[in-house]
Amino acid sequence: MKYLAVLAALFGTSSAFVAQRPAAGVSTQLNAEEMSKALPFLTYPKNLKGYVGDVGFDPLGFSENFDMKWLRESEIKHGRSSMLACLGFVMQQWWTIPGYTHVDDSNLAPTVVGTSAMLQIVLWMGVLEFWTNKGNVTMMDMFNDPNRVPGDLGFDPMGLAVGKSDDEKAEMQLKEIKNGRLAMLAIGGMIHHNWVTGEPLF
Repeated sequence: MKYLAVLAALFGTSSAFVAQRPAAGVSTQLNAEEMSKALPFLTYPKNLKGYVGDVGFDPLGFSENFDMKWLRESEIKHGRSSMLACLGFVMQQWWTIPGYTHVDDSNLAPTVVGTSAMLQIVLWMGVLEFWTNKGNVTMMDMFNDPNRVPGDLGFDPMGLAVGKSDDEKAEMQLKEIKNGRLAMLAIGGMIHHNWVTGEPLF
């Protein structure tokens, strides 16, 4: 009886080493899924496909939960604002608008011009946003027109896009996206440098 129990135990445990056949309907799709170029341990966000500057970077899944056109418009506008902000932040240290007191720390510039001037900037930027979007300023209605291209406001006073092929335009858009992304990081770094050190940038 003792030998029968030992044999039963051996046969029972040997089944653990036998390859199990996958259950019907189990998919191996995970292995076939494309992985992100920027984050190889995450799957590629499919809603980014076709957009200039796409490297599959969307770790928080914004493209799965928000309108992709609205996200691209936001990225372009913040990038453009940041490029201007970087220039202004650096220039302010050496150049002052006539009639205003000079301050070395660019973070203190808003205190020099006062609240009313800062509110005027906010107000007129709101007017510009309303005008350029024909009153459609929310994520729900900003792209009611299917032909509206994110970031394209028809503003090209120097004619930089005139006579360019689609590939050349895409290359220019990529440069703008990359410089805008860099500027967003840069202006954040410059502001925090002055806050942390209490000293001017240069």
